[in-house]
Amino acid sequence: MITLSSEAAAAVRTAMTRAGKPAAGLRVMIEAGGCAGHKYMIGLDAAPRDDDLVLESEGVTLFVDAQSQPMLDGLTIGFAETLAGKGFTFDNPCRSRCGCGKSCG
Repeated sequence: MITLSSEAAAAVRTAMTRAGKPAAGLRVMIEAGGCAGHKYMIGLDAAPRDDDLVLESEGVTLFVDAQSQPMLDGLTIGFAETLAGKGFTFDNPCRSRCGCGKSCG
């Protein structure tokens, strides 16, 4: 299960409104790369794919591909606004992570 904080859900809804094209949900996935071996990737998507797990958190639909599902179980996506900027945060108790918080092992 993936959980969005209320702040992350609000940021996703804002992005969907501003996108200028239809978006049915937020795609969440893991790709090879990053300083710990894998990196989190998120983006708006118009529709789920055939092998996607479709979830809902805080009123936002999430699409997760079959390959990423095991590595994202328990993930919480937050949204932080600091003096250095604003952006999504990832807290995954199932995976090790690096200092940047955008990568996991």
